[in-house]
Amino acid sequence: MNAISVRLLAEDDWQDYRAIRLASLQEAPQAFLASYAEEVNKSEPYWRDRMLRADRLLAESEGIQLGVASLEMTQGAAHSADFCDLWVIPVSRNTGVASRLVQAAIDQAVLNGCTKLFYWVSTENGRAIGFAINAGFRVTSQRRAAHIENVEFGTQEIALVLSLANDPGAVATSASARLTSKAGPR
Repeated sequence: MNAISVRLLAEDDWQDYRAIRLASLQEAPQAFLASYAEEVNKSEPYWRDRMLRADRLLAESEGIQLGVASLEMTQGAAHSADFCDLWVIPVSRNTGVASRLVQAAIDQAVLNGCTKLFYWVSTENGRAIGFAINAGFRVTSQRRAAHIENVEFGTQEIALVLSLANDPGAVATSASARLTSKAGPR
């Protein structure tokens, strides 16, 4: 595979986000709260609003969309963000695209002044939990009801957290190294 780039989408990139979001809803309808039928006919203002509610990260190679992820500020938790809506096209899975999206989310969270990044996954989704642990996230005791009912993955989600601050017990990331060298968040 050629070089993978990840870019932060701006509001005016709503059509790029719409295209990959709709592709994700078609390919993995069980993984998202919305359905393709619910979103396919949404208007431009709807998509522009979605762009403003979170940082949208798009992975590409030679102009081909490979994957997407979102970074949302965590409600009620200062200096924390949620990594969510991760999806990679099937032919690009296990090629490093998801890891590049995680790293881009880490970098963006640091730029946003975050010291913690949360990733909620189904408690029975061993592959997602393993991926998150390999990316440096640590399992927490936090649980919540799953937003999506899925027989295979259970009815609960678990929070995994990645410290972006100077935490001697955390797995080192390029983002945590940059954050510790800054005077403070932007």
